[in-house]
Amino acid sequence: MSAQKGREITISVLKYNPRSKVSKPHFVEYKLEETAGMTLFIALNQIRENFDPDLSFDFVCRAGICGSCGMMVNGKPALACRTLIANYPTGKLQLMPMPAFELIKDLSVNTGKWMDSMSKRVESWIHSNHEVDISKLEDRVEPKVANDTFELDRCIECGICVASCGTMLMRPKFVGPVGLNRVARFEIDPHDSRTAEDYYELIGDDDGVFGCMSLMACEDHCPKHLPLQEKIAYLRRKLVALR
Repeated sequence: MSAQKGREITISVLKYNPRSKVSKPHFVEYKLEETAGMTLFIALNQIRENFDPDLSFDFVCRAGICGSCGMMVNGKPALACRTLIANYPTGKLQLMPMPAFELIKDLSVNTGKWMDSMSKRVESWIHSNHEVDISKLEDRVEPKVANDTFELDRCIECGICVASCGTMLMRPKFVGPVGLNRVARFEIDPHDSRTAEDYYELIGDDDGVFGCMSLMACEDHCPKHLPLQEKIAYLRRKLVALR
């Protein structure tokens, strides 16, 4: 869809500062004129520059690479920099911070703290006793295996899969789709020497791979279109024999 020239759009934002004793959650409406190719990121910057310098939201790259600008848009998680205003025929957008993460202020949440905890929980690093000799050629890796590994490494840790996950709402300690994706990435990496039993110890419970309800919301909303459900199903099949 293309932008309607001169169309007035309404953006309603949930504002709240949990660190302020007087702040209470409330919605504030902003009205502005849509421009050609306007993204939600552009609209939010206009709001902050022209109407509300106190509005908090995160951004870095503006190109769907850093994953900083994730938020709930009309009830669905999305990256503000990849969200075209023209795709909303009514011109009305309601914005809220993503659930499951610690709220910093308004639309800004601390995904980094959650991701760091998840990385440590699934031991997100190569486990190997092999000593690397930098004077020799690297160990050969089959192209398909390398491509499969790189495919999962495209995750930008934006938190959108976590925010869209139904299990996360019921199990706050759930490792989340991004955590299971991380495990899958190392499970197929030939440099990692961990066994199925090792991975079972990390994610072989209802807060891990067996907690996923296969609703597919994570894959439906992933901005990088990662094969999350395929990899989660693969891990479940591999580990269920160890239960």
